Amino acid sequence: MSAAADSLIPNSRREARLIQLRIGLRRVLRNPSTLVGGILVLLLLVMAALAPLLATHDPMAQSLVDRLTPPGAQHWLGTDQLGRDIYSRLLYGAQPTLMIVILVIAFSAPLGLIIGMVAGYMGGWVESALMRLTDIFMAFPRLILALALVSALKPGLTNAVIAIAITAWPSYARLARAETLALRHADFVEAARGLGQTGTRIVIGQILPLCLSSAAIRATLDMAGIILTAAGLGFLGLGAQPPMAEWGAMIGTGRDHIFDAWWVAAVPGIAILLVSLGFNLLGDGLRDVLDPKHHD
Repeated sequence: MSAAADSLIPNSRREARLIQLRIGLRRVLRNPSTLVGGILVLLLLVMAALAPLLATHDPMAQSLVDRLTPPGAQHWLGTDQLGRDIYSRLLYGAQPTLMIVILVIAFSAPLGLIIGMVAGYMGGWVESALMRLTDIFMAFPRLILALALVSALKPGLTNAVIAIAITAWPSYARLARAETLALRHADFVEAARGLGQTGTRIVIGQILPLCLSSAAIRATLDMAGIILTAAGLGFLGLGAQPPMAEWGAMIGTGRDHIFDAWWVAAVPGIAILLVSLGFNLLGDGLRDVLDPKHHD
């Protein structure tokens, strides 16, 4: 029966989506801001993957003789208050940043999609209960809620990932609910229901694939917020713990030297700014590609 239901989806619809994808890709390639965003995100990936090869010093090595050395030939981006090379720590700091983004999205996006699709498809008291739970989480600013959760658990990178993920799923739930409400009475869904497919099969087989493009756009745009939240936790000492190199923690250790050694805090701050900008620009480009309702 599932094969018969799937065959009800006309091939012309799939062909139309392929045509829209090609049009969107051409639009992205002609959009300089999207290309810049892709380059910045690619730079983050290269930094995280090739940090051991690109680093000029051991990121953990301390040298009090070289403490607060300004940028120069020996230390390209200077050193911090313990004499550690900032360039090398910047490269290694990309690893926990990228790991946090991947783990948070991998947890929060599926959870939010499941909750939103169940709420949208079931309706009634199930929808009301799930959406009120979503509203409770969205009522608190993400950083404040993450701070409370990490404080209740224990400062550390793992607990920071858990806290951020718990605060990130509501946006996906609302998105999936809206998509499901628009699709649950569509012709192909009614046909699948008439052929005897269960609600679970309809949600997973028919509705979920049509929600993925919007979720991908949401995830890309959400990555900048995840990075900023993680950096905020690291800045307050609740994220990655010393001596691990993490951009937010690097800013936190450099705040006492902002006037006499500006590079200690400015370098990781600029890195966070550029990477966040890159994800936002890339998210705008993905919206052009994957969202047929979006027009320039």
